[in-house]
Amino acid sequence: MSLRELTGEQRRQFIDTQQVYEAWLSAEAERMRRFAGSMRWVERNGADYLLRKIRQAETSLGLRSQETEKAFAAFSEGRDLNKDLLAGLSARLDGLAKVNVAMGLGRVPAIAARILRRCAETNLLGKQLLVVGTNSLFAYEALAGVQISSGLVATGDIDLLFDSRRRISFVTSEKISQSGLIGILRKVDKSFRPLQPRAFRATNRDGYLVDLIRPQARNVLGDRSPASITSIADDLEGAPIDGLQWLINAPKTDGIAIDERGYPVKIPTIDPRVFALHKAWLARRPDRSAVKASRDREQSEAAALIAEQYLKLPMDEDEEYLAAFPAALREARSTLAPHNPPGLSEDAPIEPDW
Repeated sequence: MSLRELTGEQRRQFIDTQQVYEAWLSAEAERMRRFAGSMRWVERNGADYLLRKIRQAETSLGLRSQETEKAFAAFSEGRDLNKDLLAGLSARLDGLAKVNVAMGLGRVPAIAARILRRCAETNLLGKQLLVVGTNSLFAYEALAGVQISSGLVATGDIDLLFDSRRRISFVTSEKISQSGLIGILRKVDKSFRPLQPRAFRATNRDGYLVDLIRPQARNVLGDRSPASITSIADDLEGAPIDGLQWLINAPKTDGIAIDERGYPVKIPTIDPRVFALHKAWLARRPDRSAVKASRDREQSEAAALIAEQYLKLPMDEDEEYLAAFPAALREARSTLAPHNPPGLSEDAPIEPDW
């Protein structure tokens, strides 16, 4: 298997980028939590009132007083400091991005990274939505400090797993209720369209696909779980697929990967061991095409290798971890070959790319 470890220089650059991005995420979260909207003084009936506006709602914080003046000053000063911090971190990320590309660290398709960042803005990502499928491998690469051969991670789509069990928060609902998931996609690329009304798949003019999938209920006819995030007519509706219940119930993880343009993106996904077992199970299904089954096996091996050798996550058949999973997944473990830490692949070039 072609799996390459990052060099020392690449690791340092990767860590620097991740740390700056985490600082940016923290500052952005503070902006949304403490400094969203605006404050202003308004004169009414000869008295000054402090008003706070968030989106379309404006509320009064009371008459001008020592307390309200302190609140206004703290808000204004804090917002300016936060804005300055975000501007500095953004400039730093711009500089790091160019170096990341030059050092070969850019991995995630730019369109996928933009979609994930937009989903994160609505608080959906990591809660109602999880990344599954090929794009999960980018998170595992980032966690382990390795790169999988490009053929195994090449993809023209992204699979988003919808967990309808979780109640959508008021904040999330407010951000997405007007446009739905399809509206989020159109903020990334206006050409995104569902293939048909209430379809599970959307595509843009470049043919990039976004699939919304969900677990298939045991009682298909009695399935009452929500199929879509909103009731908007042209929003995506999750396709029920057998075997996804295991992924919904699996432990979760996330990794900060780097996209093709050199910018970081957080990818919430499932534990790599579950990914490996699920892919091995898919490869054994009689209704799986030979081409897909072969790719499933290779991706399963890659995830298992990363889990065992780099992340030190046990995958032995007698481990308590595996005992919690259905027999079908545990049996798939036997199809995975023993792993040894990789070095340079046999087809690695012995001359620079002059």
